[in-house]
Amino acid sequence: MVFPCIFQEKWQKYLVVGDKCGILKNGLLLRFIYRSRKRKEAVRVNLKQLLEGISYEVQQGTADVEISDFQYDSRKVEKDGLFVCITGFQTDGHKYIPMALEKGAVALLCEHRVENVPEGVTVLVTENNRIALALLSDHFYGHPSAEMNVIGVTGTNGKTSTTYLMKSILDRIGKKVGIIGTIENRIGDEVLKAERTTPESKELQALFRRMKNEDVTDVVMEVSSHSLDLHRVDGIAFDVAIFTNLTQDHLDYHKTMENYKAAKGMLFARAAKSVINMDDAAGAYMKEQSKGEVLTIGVDSKADLTAEGIDVSADGTAFDMLWQGKRYPVHLHTPGRFSVYNALGAAGACILLGVPVEEIVAGLTANPGVSGRFQTVRSKKGCQAVVDYAHTPDGLENVLNTANEFVKGKLIAVFGCGGDRDRTKRPIMGEIGGRLAGYCIITSDNPRTEDPAKILEDVEVGVKKTDCPYEKIVDRREAIQKAVAMAEAGDVILIAGKGHETYQIFPDKTIHFDDIEEVRKAFGEDCL
Repeated sequence: MVFPCIFQEKWQKYLVVGDKCGILKNGLLLRFIYRSRKRKEAVRVNLKQLLEGISYEVQQGTADVEISDFQYDSRKVEKDGLFVCITGFQTDGHKYIPMALEKGAVALLCEHRVENVPEGVTVLVTENNRIALALLSDHFYGHPSAEMNVIGVTGTNGKTSTTYLMKSILDRIGKKVGIIGTIENRIGDEVLKAERTTPESKELQALFRRMKNEDVTDVVMEVSSHSLDLHRVDGIAFDVAIFTNLTQDHLDYHKTMENYKAAKGMLFARAAKSVINMDDAAGAYMKEQSKGEVLTIGVDSKADLTAEGIDVSADGTAFDMLWQGKRYPVHLHTPGRFSVYNALGAAGACILLGVPVEEIVAGLTANPGVSGRFQTVRSKKGCQAVVDYAHTPDGLENVLNTANEFVKGKLIAVFGCGGDRDRTKRPIMGEIGGRLAGYCIITSDNPRTEDPAKILEDVEVGVKKTDCPYEKIVDRREAIQKAVAMAEAGDVILIAGKGHETYQIFPDKTIHFDDIEEVRKAFGEDCL
């Protein structure tokens, strides 16, 4: 007699009977697939079934082949695996076919016909392998996003803060929450390292499966414009999408604001429900793209969910949230009018998920703030520093305006711009800094492969258009020390651009660098 057993591999559950293995989903048997007796090759999947719904041409062999795994990085290909050739910006995956074959690949998924592939190796051709990778990843991991509430947050600014405000609300009502974003990924209280704002589709679907298998009920994720345009999030079942705002950023990739807006709009075309900030100029466009129920938010425009009586202080932001004719007092621990929009976005999404408004208000108040988002360090001298991730013109303008609402002395701005990114925003940010600060110190952000001094000169062009006194200090540590040395009682030092980041990228190296650590060291014994 052969007894069945259940085991788990790659975050997917399987029912094993003899040499056959059936995929389980919600306790139901989907299909049987072959299972080798070797542990490393425990599960084999039929490639034709994985590619269901994906259009492809068979150049060589047959799609009806069993594979052990699939990879888009040739270095990770396993014996009897599938290699997906991705055409990237710096290299072409098709060049690494020999390496994949050497490692034992039995199938290739390409974007064009290839030559000199050994007989017996299957070669399939699709029009877009990024789309194919996303969909076969979703199939391979058993469509995990369909088994949880998935809330996607997109916009130039406010994504991270909005996701953590949502987490506070959902935590309060007993949900187990997953976070996918810029600072970190989380499964409940477990923190996982984040490599990018939105992971590549294979890693993303694997993370979804792990979250589901660890009883996550709701996933709140930042959805970057890159991930939408590059199809990393194709196949995800988004229950709610949130639009925060759209301002200049990533034009090094998108080239125009219209392209950038169109990429963001893709999220709303596929989400079941949407929360749209109608105070933003792009709000109407996002609303037009939305296919399901739309809940609008705003402060200045007519909207479903609004705010009145906004009061910003150094300790936070208070306002009344208006919903269906009722007024709910809210207090946030993060100062700034922009915080109100983040709170309204999170509240709107939770309303669409059926969370009682009273629980939403309590959850917003419970949120302590997010690392590197208007994070304050105070000095016994009576001055304070604020560290923020603001790295766009709109972001810098928001945090400077917020600081000006409570600064009693001089506002000292320490900021720069990243290398190998949109150069057109550098003089714009310089002019914003000069217009809103009392003193500017232009310094390095992440120079990457560029000469840091040249980046500072680009920013300087904008500062020169104002009457603001300024200086350029290439070394970021020295710039922070200078700001602290000149600060007096009542002054505020805004250190913008890196926020939560704990590194600095140079042409030849990456070093540890944390703005919070540096300003505390600069305050020394005066740090509170």
